[in-house]
Amino acid sequence: MPPPRSDAPAYIVRHGAMRFLGEFIAPGLPPIPRLEKVIVTTERGHEVGDVLCPSSPQALAALPDPMNGTIVRVATVADRQKIAEMQAARETQYAKCAELIREHRLAMQVVDVEHLFGGERLIMYFISESRIDFRELVKSMAREFRARIELRQIGVRDEAKLLADYGDCGRPVCCNTFLAVMPPVSMRMAKLQKATLDPNKISGRCGRLKCCLRYEQDVYEEFTKELPPVGARVVTNKGQGRVLAQEILARRLLIEFEDGRRLPVAAADVLTRL
Repeated sequence: MPPPRSDAPAYIVRHGAMRFLGEFIAPGLPPIPRLEKVIVTTERGHEVGDVLCPSSPQALAALPDPMNGTIVRVATVADRQKIAEMQAARETQYAKCAELIREHRLAMQVVDVEHLFGGERLIMYFISESRIDFRELVKSMAREFRARIELRQIGVRDEAKLLADYGDCGRPVCCNTFLAVMPPVSMRMAKLQKATLDPNKISGRCGRLKCCLRYEQDVYEEFTKELPPVGARVVTNKGQGRVLAQEILARRLLIEFEDGRRLPVAAADVLTRL
C-alpha cells in the first residue's frame, strides 16, 4: 500500500479485532476529532476504525510496524447501523464456527470471529496446541458464510487481547486498550521488583506474567546500579557494615554493623564501599 501523501491530512487509526494501528490519509475530508468512528481501506479490505490522533513523527515512532491506508469517510448513521448488525451477528457466527469445528473433529478452539465491514472476508481466530489441517473446514465455512475465509492461529496472550476485560488492578487490561506490542516479561523482573512469586498473583488474564512487571523494570535496573549489592561492605556515617538487603525504589539499604546492629540506611549516607 502506498505511503500517505504529504498534501492530505493523516491520522493514527486503530482498527480490527486485534486493534491494529496505522497511519491513514484523509483526502478531501474536514478535520476529524479524536475517537470518531471512520470507515477505512486497508490491505484487508474496508474496515471500521477509531481515530486516535493526528499523525506526527512522534506518534509514528511509537508504532512498531504501522499500517497505511485511507480514511474513506466518517461513519454515517447507516454505517453505524450496519456495525451494530454485524456485532449482533458475531454470536451466531461464533456458534456456527464452533459447530463446524466439532463436525470436522479438529483439536482447535474458536476464540473470536471478525467479519470485515466491506464483507471481503470473515476471519476466525483460534487456539490450538498443534498444527491443524483445516482445509476442509475452510471449504465448509466458505459455503456456510459465502465469504472469503481466513483462519488465524493465536496464542494465549492474543486471546486475552481479544476477550479480556479488567485486570486485578480494577482497570481495563492493558493488552485490550493501549498496548501496541506485547512486552517480554520474565520471572527475573518479578524477583528484582520483589513481587510475590505466587503465580496466581503475578499472572494476568492470559495466564502469563503480567505486562505491568515490565513497566517499572527500567527504573529498578537504573536504581539497582546506584546501590551497593547485597553482601558488599560499606562505610556509613554510622560505622562500617555489610549490606543485607536493598529497598530499591526507596534507595535504602539494610546494613548489619560490626557491633551486630541491623539498621536501614539511605543510600546517600553510604560514604564508600570497601
